[in-house]
Amino acid sequence: MLQTTEVDRFLAYLKANRGLSANTLKAYRCDVEGCLAFLRDRGIEDLNAVTLADLRAWMAAESRGHARSSMARKTVAVRRFFAWAQQHDVIGTDPAATLMTPKIPSALPAVLNEKQAARLMEVVDDDAGVEGKKTAMATVDDDSVGLDGADVRDQIPADPQSKAAQKPEDQGEPSREARSLALRDAAMVELLYATGIRVAELTALNVGDIDFVNRTARVTGKGDKQRVVPFGVPAGHAIEMWLNGSGAGDGPVLGRKALCNQRSGDALFLGARGGRIDQRVVRGVVHDKAAEAGVPDISPHALRHSAATHLLDGGADLRQVQEMLGHSSLKTTQRYTHVSIEQLKARYSQAFPRA
Repeated sequence: MLQTTEVDRFLAYLKANRGLSANTLKAYRCDVEGCLAFLRDRGIEDLNAVTLADLRAWMAAESRGHARSSMARKTVAVRRFFAWAQQHDVIGTDPAATLMTPKIPSALPAVLNEKQAARLMEVVDDDAGVEGKKTAMATVDDDSVGLDGADVRDQIPADPQSKAAQKPEDQGEPSREARSLALRDAAMVELLYATGIRVAELTALNVGDIDFVNRTARVTGKGDKQRVVPFGVPAGHAIEMWLNGSGAGDGPVLGRKALCNQRSGDALFLGARGGRIDQRVVRGVVHDKAAEAGVPDISPHALRHSAATHLLDGGADLRQVQEMLGHSSLKTTQRYTHVSIEQLKARYSQAFPRA
């Protein structure tokens, strides 16, 4: 019979031998169990009875409601499951060995140009009252610098208190909580752009992961692999303001100290209730700030794309950017060179008289 115990064994194997993240394992479980449920509905109760035709029928049914990128992930998960099953003598032959993965159209990642990124950083810093509003974009070897896929139209509401910091002046002074959340939002957006880290990596950061002396962050990426990424002066200043608050003298305590409670632990960024911030809240903040700045609607992942593109435009080495972003393959990083070329072609068409 098609038992979930086999799926459990498969996921345990992936966790132990491949070091996949919890989110990836969760997605694999959903994909494989969905395929097995489809096969059961077709009257197939034995993994040895599954054929290539059955798996193609599953793909055809699933493709009606999912994008090609989702189908590619689902197909990879199912192929890995049946390959594991054969290797561990659960089945005699692998029916998915020749199952083809859907081709994903090559699309350039969405990015902000440098002026739009600068405008976004100015807005988040203005909202938080952060001084020294310079963008964090520059080259890797400049010591003042620094530098899986979210839908850029994914409108997820931000922290409900976050917008309170944007009240018009005639509505009075924002509350202490609203001012603290504004400091948090500025630090998050500055750090996302300055480092190009993923939103999951941002939310997983602890206070101890930030090194202000060397201006670096210790990031835990996919497969629990750690890397150290630099950030610039503006991002460092925004993080300090969030951690220390901007209250002066007898003024109110602001920033992380104002939100911190027993639920906070060592988390660098907190939600309005004091717990570790959720990825959905970060996405909502980025969407809201982009709208306020009047720049194209983006996601945190688009800020990652923007940081990589701007570094390469500034002359950064491709392998340095690969290491910074935590890409296992240089081919993934090379996508951003295509973005730079497209921008160059656009500028050429506008500026060259014989274009």
